[in-house]
Parts: sequence; C-alpha cells; structure tokens
Amino acid sequence: MNHSFAVVIEEARGNFSAHVPDLPGCVASGSTRDQVLERIREAIAFHLEGLAKDAQPAPRQRTSVATVLV
Repeated sequence: MNHSFAVVIEEARGNFSAHVPDLPGCVASGSTRDQVLERIREAIAFHLEGLAKDAQPAPRQRTSVATVLV
C-alpha cells in the first residue's frame, strides 16, 4: 500500500533536515536535498513497519503544505 505524507525540509549550516508532522519522531538529515529526501523515505518506511509490527494502523495524512507568495 502506498502512503503519502507531507515532509518539511529545512536547510541548515551545511546540511538539510527533514521531518514528517503526521509521524512524530520521524526525522532525517543529509548533506544534500536529494540525500535527505532519500533518507526520510527510508525513515517513513521504517516508522510504518514499526507501527504494523505493533498492530497499529498507519495514520492518515492530516498535514498539507502550501507556498505563499507575499
């Protein structure tokens, strides 16, 4: 089953970090945007596997993302 989650990516000093608001504690970091996206995909999969092993349902996506031009 495919799942879709909003991912927040932030650029810091020399690296990128990502977190998933709908999966508390699901985070990743990397030296490039592509690397952090690959790692957050892996973190999401790992998180969902843990939920499944504990017989917990995957949460539905509640967070959306918008870019606002000001």
